[in-house]
Amino acid sequence: MIGIIFGSSMGNTEEAAKFLSENLGLENELLNVSDCDADKINSFDKLILGTSTWGSGDLQDDWDAFDFEGLELGGKTVAVFGMGDSESYSDEFCNAMGKLYDHVVKQGGKVVGSVSTDGYSFDSSESVRDGKFVGLALDADNESDQTEPRILAWIEQIKPNFA
Repeated sequence: MIGIIFGSSMGNTEEAAKFLSENLGLENELLNVSDCDADKINSFDKLILGTSTWGSGDLQDDWDAFDFEGLELGGKTVAVFGMGDSESYSDEFCNAMGKLYDHVVKQGGKVVGSVSTDGYSFDSSESVRDGKFVGLALDADNESDQTEPRILAWIEQIKPNFA
């Protein structure tokens, strides 16, 4: 079973997570991280984790308060996605996704689903590693018309890792 776990303050990340869940085509459970603990997340074989970026590039509040030390992700396949604002916060676009990625890697997760920065307009991001985003970067504030096509393309990319 795939766990799709999101943290959302204004609803954009939740909306993206719901669209992802409905279009993944694989059995999954959609949960808000505010309703989860490490044991619940550990119960999934595979995970897709989503967060929005707040403040000066911080994790969404519910993820920020989460006890990552309790996660046991050794050998588990994990994909991450993040929401950001590429115009107002161009110098920290989707930084929280990079922070979430770092927590997953530290806890032993095998991250899949890196995305090219081509087609994105931003100045810098902690979620860019080796020239690619560590997961799917989304911008509902300035590029909402790209959200669903980007999610659908990403599903096709990551699905073989989750089937």
